[in-house]
Amino acid sequence: MTSREIVLKTLAYEGPERVARSFDGEDMVHAGYCVASPETDWAEVGGGRWERRDEWGNLWARVDPTSKGEVAKGVLDRLEDMDHLEFPDFSQPASYDPVRAMRTAQPNKYLIGSMPGFAFNIARKLRRLDQYLVDLLESPDVLHALHDRIDGLLEHMIRNYAVAGVDAVMFPEDWGTQTTLMIDPALWKQEFMPRFEKLCALAHACGIRVWMHSCGQTEAIVPWLMEAGISVLQFDQPELHGLETLAAHQQRGKITFWCPVDIQQILPQRNEALIRSRARRMLDLLWKGRGGFIAGFYTDNASLNLDPVYQEYACDEFLLRGITTCYP
Repeated sequence: MTSREIVLKTLAYEGPERVARSFDGEDMVHAGYCVASPETDWAEVGGGRWERRDEWGNLWARVDPTSKGEVAKGVLDRLEDMDHLEFPDFSQPASYDPVRAMRTAQPNKYLIGSMPGFAFNIARKLRRLDQYLVDLLESPDVLHALHDRIDGLLEHMIRNYAVAGVDAVMFPEDWGTQTTLMIDPALWKQEFMPRFEKLCALAHACGIRVWMHSCGQTEAIVPWLMEAGISVLQFDQPELHGLETLAAHQQRGKITFWCPVDIQQILPQRNEALIRSRARRMLDLLWKGRGGFIAGFYTDNASLNLDPVYQEYACDEFLLRGITTCYP
């Protein structure tokens, strides 16, 4: 069974021969577009500070050489300047030649096209998160128009990714704090759910799936994400939701969770027995030999100040127990 077949059976709950994984010969590969933009690489600017520009023109900063950093200054200072923003052009098929090359090079892997986010993840960086959340309440019509413009770009992206040969597209969108959703769930359902539904429907019509990464406590919207058409939810903090809660979602629909052992509650304890037991628990509750779970690996051990050996304990358990014969 190829890696691609294992992932497809995982998503369909059709009993893959082993758990799908993103380590040790991972089953998924990622590819992205190449468009003209103001994007730059990270550069040290003094005093231990690093900066870069993203493809939208936003200035990012970090105080170490490895972390993802945060937006320090969005490109949209005033909402009234929205119509003058120049966005990258995602409509040209040639921009997706790297995706075609990856498909040719990796025919037996599950190929994921990388997206920069849906409307929230992109728009909030243009304004910075704190100001953007105020804008949602004070200038909803203006933001609605901005979101519409972004959705148009994403529609081009989804169509071109599908033609280039991906199996799915994936986007990051961090909707939660450690305790709650960033906005009122009713506002999310009103402004954002129709957008998720439309973009997921387009992807499905093109023959591909939609995967989503999100950090924080997003329990309030997980059922809506499933309803909108998200196939995979990638959580680095599954314990924040509760493994039993995630398993309950799987009783309502074929949602797949892609997770490492929790990067905040479990891995930092540096307890081998605990890490191994939670890896087994994830398989027992979320995979069960039938699918619905992808064993993950958090790639930035440095930011966690974590010796890689602790994640290796988890990976070892995923490999040992994540085979169908363990679940008769």
